[in-house]
Amino acid sequence: MTHIAAASPALIKKESQVLEVFGRFKKNPLAVTGSVILILLMLMAVAAPLIAPYDYTALDMAHMHEGPSQEHWFGTDQLGRDVLSRIIYGSRYSLSLGIFAMLISNAIGIVFGALAGYFGGKADNIILRIIDIVQSIPGMLLAIVISTVLGSGYFNTVLAMSISSIPMVVRLLRASILRIRKEEYLEAATLMNCSTGRIIKKYIFPNSYSPLLVSATMGIGNTIMGASALSYIGLGIQPPMAEWGAMLSGARGYIRDFPHELIFPGLFIMITVLAFNLIGDGLRDALDPKLKN
Repeated sequence: MTHIAAASPALIKKESQVLEVFGRFKKNPLAVTGSVILILLMLMAVAAPLIAPYDYTALDMAHMHEGPSQEHWFGTDQLGRDVLSRIIYGSRYSLSLGIFAMLISNAIGIVFGALAGYFGGKADNIILRIIDIVQSIPGMLLAIVISTVLGSGYFNTVLAMSISSIPMVVRLLRASILRIRKEEYLEAATLMNCSTGRIIKKYIFPNSYSPLLVSATMGIGNTIMGASALSYIGLGIQPPMAEWGAMLSGARGYIRDFPHELIFPGLFIMITVLAFNLIGDGLRDALDPKLKN
């Protein structure tokens, strides 16, 4: 009972902070718009087998390169496949790829960022020098190299995009930890003989995750765009998988005669990236209202 009573004020305070952030977030019309778009895209991905009008792999050579019509709202591609059905199924690959790549990069980046920021000294120098080496290679070029070595495919694309995003996470978390490392509550925790792992878990990370959360949200959109670029040049997800970048790659030879084959998947990439950016901006303003002005 004593532990429950002691924990209750902290739990109540945490819940009130979450509600306060959510209250500021929902007052931002652009952030709400981005959230609605993202929810609709996720529902589309989950319900793909129910709402797709055709089998996204079905070939129909008699109806190749058809424009938008009542039978095929977004037209057909170079193999007679329904573009709308492929976009609907493609949302599964594009969204999951962006989310999984960002989760992996954040999981690894948080560990090394926490070690560099909290311990400093040799650990900080070693980690930063490795990050400097990785960051000396442009992120897209690094992803291309990794994809070339590992080969194309869904999991290799996730790995390539996640590795290229790790340095940003490490530097961001390290900077946040350095900012709060000398706070009084950390000194008190150290004097109470709290273990290093507990200090990082209970005190440092909860007070430094805000910039990371905003960066991760926007990073998902950038990862989706980067993965689409890999697929476009033949190093990411390849046909017959219906990924939006792969759809652009398959239709690039017909841009003059049949532009609808590129316009619609490109439009969904743009809308998805925009939704994540709007949500990221809204989270930034909600977590730290001082930055809004």
